Amino acid sequence: MTAFALPFFTLQPYRARMSRVHKLALFLLTFVCGLSPLAAEGVDPSAAKLVDFGHGWAITNSMVTGWVISFALVALIMWLVGKPSVVPSKGQAVFESLLEALRDIFEPIIGKKAFPTAFPILVTFFVFILFHNWMGLIPGVGTMGWGHDVDGHFHITRPLIRPHNSDFNGTIALAAISFGAWLIIVLKFAGPKVIMIDLFGNKADKNETPGWLYPVLSLVFLAVGLIEVFSIAIRPFTLSVRLFGNVFGGENLLHGTGFIFIFYFMELLVGVIQALVFTLLTSVYIGLLCNHEGGDHGHDEKSGHATESHH
Repeated sequence: MTAFALPFFTLQPYRARMSRVHKLALFLLTFVCGLSPLAAEGVDPSAAKLVDFGHGWAITNSMVTGWVISFALVALIMWLVGKPSVVPSKGQAVFESLLEALRDIFEPIIGKKAFPTAFPILVTFFVFILFHNWMGLIPGVGTMGWGHDVDGHFHITRPLIRPHNSDFNGTIALAAISFGAWLIIVLKFAGPKVIMIDLFGNKADKNETPGWLYPVLSLVFLAVGLIEVFSIAIRPFTLSVRLFGNVFGGENLLHGTGFIFIFYFMELLVGVIQALVFTLLTSVYIGLLCNHEGGDHGHDEKSGHATESHH
């Protein structure tokens, strides 16, 4: 028998034996502590299809969650900031404080030239990933949906709500956007020449390197450059797997341990850390090629003169 399960009151076989007082106590316990009679259920690795159009096209629960939370985030920020003014309101001050904190983290990594272009996408990544990581901590997520009774317990087979980042497709999309933004920014602010020199150029000082050793080092740096190209190519995969693994693992931990409150606190920290790690790695990838201020192979005139002076 298939039925739709509402959160907290999904044990249909027990309803006849439970008084109203017991139901109320169960509801309060569930809401405050996150405990649920469905908590022992595992999390399906694939997102449930809410609307299937066929031929591989479908609307999944994680997609709907992503749309709803994104809309809510935009509405929340617009409500907090309102009409920006020189004398900020409380909401605007809170949001500006967040931006200043993130700016202090990312600007030294990216460099001043690429920072104005890269900062908006980095802030978007951080806020989007953070709130979608926390989405799985809301009571009812994963325990509300369609299913059937198994040995006296209601088994959810198609959850109505699923965190966006616990779906591998969602984290792949984020990583693909990150890689595309990285490619556009480094081509704009570093350029193909600097990229090629950074990847395959000989970094040894010709004046301080024996003549016979310099060509050998060129071959070494060429091999290292090929390895670096491979590492760049797999960045979308590593970014997506890291984020998906932590969020999906956290979902299974919460379900497997009965939504114990201490694990809620731990997942709050994991949500912040993973959002920061994803955004920091994106900024580091950009800064490796764009932040050559004071270096010996930048793309501006000063660094060009510095490079020539070595020869």
